[in-house]
Amino acid sequence: MANLNQGKSGRVSHLPEHGLIDEKNGKEILLSVKNVDITFGKGDNAVRAVKNASFDIYKGETFSLVGESGSGKTTVGRAVIRVNPCASGEILYKGVRISGKIPHSLDREVIRNIQMVFQDPAASLNERATVDYIVSEGLYNFHLYENEADRVRKVEEMINEVGLLPEHLTRYPHEFSGGQRQRIGLARAMVMEPELVVADEPISALDVSIRAQVLNLLKKFQVEKNVTYLFIAHDLSIVRFISDRIGVIYKGNIVEVAEADELFDYPLHPYTHSLISAIPIPDPTLEKNKVLYTYDPSMHDYSTDQPELVNIGHEHYVYGNKKEIEEYKAVREKGVPLKSINIADPNAPQQSVLQNETNVHTASEDEFLQTPVHDTGSIWYKIFSFLLPIIGLIAAFVFRHFHYYRNYAACKKGAIAGLIVIAAVIVLFFLLLILVVV
Repeated sequence: MANLNQGKSGRVSHLPEHGLIDEKNGKEILLSVKNVDITFGKGDNAVRAVKNASFDIYKGETFSLVGESGSGKTTVGRAVIRVNPCASGEILYKGVRISGKIPHSLDREVIRNIQMVFQDPAASLNERATVDYIVSEGLYNFHLYENEADRVRKVEEMINEVGLLPEHLTRYPHEFSGGQRQRIGLARAMVMEPELVVADEPISALDVSIRAQVLNLLKKFQVEKNVTYLFIAHDLSIVRFISDRIGVIYKGNIVEVAEADELFDYPLHPYTHSLISAIPIPDPTLEKNKVLYTYDPSMHDYSTDQPELVNIGHEHYVYGNKKEIEEYKAVREKGVPLKSINIADPNAPQQSVLQNETNVHTASEDEFLQTPVHDTGSIWYKIFSFLLPIIGLIAAFVFRHFHYYRNYAACKKGAIAGLIVIAAVIVLFFLLLILVVV
């Protein structure tokens, strides 16, 4: 590994030429996410969007992060490009920490080497700028051209590579279709010659015919420029054919990581199983009779034995407690691929098919559905509890018993604040009394 330049404080100020080598497989680790937590908000309103996420991305590969909407995929991608700060853990690029506060020189290198292609091609482009300026902006900021002729040449070559024409450079984003705008966004990222591209669902807003073209462009750049991708998506049918390895994320937790074929042959975690079972089948008859597998988080008992992400062999990582990990290992060691998609017998009674399609509610969902409508947590509850803290505490526990959780929290906060004020007044009174007596 190359020598790292360090500033006066001992912090690394520049990226090395190469990253660390994984001793298990001899591959270069380009990006490493280690025990990362990402939290939004503060205090009682804090939301832990990503929990203890860990994975490595090797140079030259496509690592896909998949999961349903709100699972934390984009949050991780934005943390990689230093938009979302990490509450704990760290993100390493070529063995150098790039999360948190870093020197200005290192920050510029990270921006240059890690680019992002956004999900919405309309919202991610400046409507008031021409395509020429949009693609050239990175070149201007980092002065990656010798003269004006060199800049024009680089922009025109890149615009040609993404399937557009040089005459398009004088136009504005609103004059293009969705697929063309996504190509402009891709050109803007690739003209910087990055080593890592975070592609945040770059094809989800495009027509099916255009999706294949954009995917082919991504693979073309990977072959020609040795680009590494963190590909964020929710559609496993596409992810399977472009990914070297896949990570599955559920509600902020990485629940499974494996090579693409390994994951589809052995989807050990129930959530992965449910995602694969939801992949559409081109045959309408089979799709009509397909039985969806519904993941129920309440099936796990983590009250005593806490889960963790464990390598069960074959570079296959699964999230679970000790009992679950042993079960996953036993299934994997049998070497028999798992059947993730089940087709119901069309001749079976209609009732059995309907039973298979019945919605499964988790314990937390059932509790939420039972929550009263008037559980608003109004500020008046806080004021009342502040003025009468003892009664407020009693009201809080009554609300909690009947699942009025917002009202319970409001009364509790107000009562605690009121008790603190009363305690402070009493202490102040006794201090004054002592001073008067003395």
